[in-house]
Amino acid sequence: MDMLEVTSRIRIPLREFDFTFARSSGPGGQNVNKLNTKATLRWRVARSESLPAAVRGRFMEKYRRRLTADGDILVVSQRFRDQGRNVADCLTKLREMIAAVVPPPKVRKKTRPTRAARERRLAEKRAQSQRKQSRRAPRRDDD
Repeated sequence: MDMLEVTSRIRIPLREFDFTFARSSGPGGQNVNKLNTKATLRWRVARSESLPAAVRGRFMEKYRRRLTADGDILVVSQRFRDQGRNVADCLTKLREMIAAVVPPPKVRKKTRPTRAARERRLAEKRAQSQRKQSRRAPRRDDD
C-alpha cells in the first residue's frame, strides 16, 4: 500500500506523511516502558497537491483548530500495543477526517412559511393565551 485512498478520485501518496514514534502512556507493563508504539502522523495539508483545492479549503476550515502554524495536521494514535496497528489507525482517522469534508455542503435555500402555517401559528398563540387567561383569578373592577 503506497497510497491512502479516501475516494476513487482522492488518493494521497504515503510519502507525503511523516511518522514519528514515542512511548505510549497508560497500561501495558514493561511493553510500554521499552517500546515506541505511539504513532504521530504529520501531514502538510497546506502544501499538499493531492487534495483538490475545494476539499483542501473545507478541510483546513473544519480542522483549523488542529492545524499547526505551518498548516500541518497532527494525528496521534496509541490505542494498540504495536507500532504498525497505530500507524494504520492514524491513517484510518485521517481518511475519515478527509471523507467528512469531501461532499460540498448543501446550500440553504431561503424559504418562507406558507399562509396556512402562519395562521396555524397565530391560532396556537391565541389558544395558549386563552388557556393561561382562564387560569387567572377573576379581576374585580373598582367602581
